Amino acid sequence: MERSADVPAFKGLRESDLEESFARSSGPGGQNVNKVATAVTLRHRPSGLSVTVQDSRSQGMNRKLARARLAAMLENHEHMLRAARKSEREKARRRASPRPRALKRRILERKRKRSLLKKLRGTVGE
Repeated sequence: MERSADVPAFKGLRESDLEESFARSSGPGGQNVNKVATAVTLRHRPSGLSVTVQDSRSQGMNRKLARARLAAMLENHEHMLRAARKSEREKARRRASPRPRALKRRILERKRKRSLLKKLRGTVGE
């Protein structure tokens, strides 16, 4: 669908990636919402994310709101993907690195102390 002058472009949203459909809104609005297809469903084809807006009585305002919400959803989606990739890289880095010598020494020292503590719990021998 062509971008009309009343619907602003949002960062990260290309009109060619969007699929827009209209339906009749529910809720308040009287005769207007019963007659006019004011609800807007906007789908971003590459990501599959979609948003439906029926907040306003006017289709134009709902189109603007839908684009703004979809842009925010895409930004959040990208942020989550970047965070997941970063987390995976960190996990792989930690798995690949061996334990430092000092850490091994501390672990063994704690085990010795714990073992001694458990031995002291035993019954007193003769």
